[in-house]
Amino acid sequence: MDSTSFDFEKPIADLIEQREKVKQVAEKSKVDVSATLKEINHKIEKTRKEIFENLNGWQKVQISRHPDRPYTLQYIETICDDFIEMHGDRTVKDDKAIIGGFGTLNGQTVMFIGHQKGANTKLRQYRNFGMANPEGYRKALRLMKLAEKFNKPIVTLIDTPGAYPGLEAEERGQGEAIARNLLEMSVLKVPVMCFIIGEGASGGALGIGIGDRVYMLQYTWYSVISPESCSSILWRSWDYKERAAEALKLTAEDMFENKLVDGIIPEPIGGAHHNPAQMAETIKNKIIEDLAILGKMDPQKRVDERIAKFCAMGVVEE
Repeated sequence: MDSTSFDFEKPIADLIEQREKVKQVAEKSKVDVSATLKEINHKIEKTRKEIFENLNGWQKVQISRHPDRPYTLQYIETICDDFIEMHGDRTVKDDKAIIGGFGTLNGQTVMFIGHQKGANTKLRQYRNFGMANPEGYRKALRLMKLAEKFNKPIVTLIDTPGAYPGLEAEERGQGEAIARNLLEMSVLKVPVMCFIIGEGASGGALGIGIGDRVYMLQYTWYSVISPESCSSILWRSWDYKERAAEALKLTAEDMFENKLVDGIIPEPIGGAHHNPAQMAETIKNKIIEDLAILGKMDPQKRVDERIAKFCAMGVVEE
């Protein structure tokens, strides 16, 4: 069982505890308990499947924040045969919350760019919890332009609680940096694929989220605001975050239904952290499959379709 489990996973935790007790009894008494263990394992899998097939919005938000969930660098290391990280925005400094560089995937060179949160407390502080400053978005844009120059496709991996909201970030032009990325990504001549692998919050996510294909992993969320912030604005309290999560329609299913993303990538039962290697393989196959299609398209047609797709969002005809 993970070091972190949520309240809705309690039935699974109870069964795992039961399994451990059976194992301890077997070790002490040397009794064959294989049949009992098989039965308990079957119950664990069945219970996990039932729970994860019926999750609500807030529960999916919790899973997207699981500390053991794989982050951008872990995916890149698994997906790529090799990876060369590139640093700095050539203006201020190197933002550790956004990483990027060229990687080799299935014999093809691809520019990977993504938010990086960090796997433990020290690394999370080093990565600013995946909250990028303006120089992070400017670094991302520099790398995208580099990929375009050498005609290499771009893959972005989105996982952020939002762009950094500090005073210094605003002073250095946070809003302009994100807006510039939206403008420039719209007209990139190379194929662009975006994957929301965890949290997709506000402009912080959108800053590297304009692509020919935008996918959400099954237990991720994508919204203009987090449930906690929404709750604190509307009800002056965080106590209504579950209600806010439902109202925001932020799950992968909601986003796909509203034509705001192009597809949902299935996760292993229990979430990506239960089998990171399998999750990485699924993403890798999707990248290879889509790049084969996008690569054959006329660049101008790709740009026109990308712009048309985003311009159609939120348009209502009565």
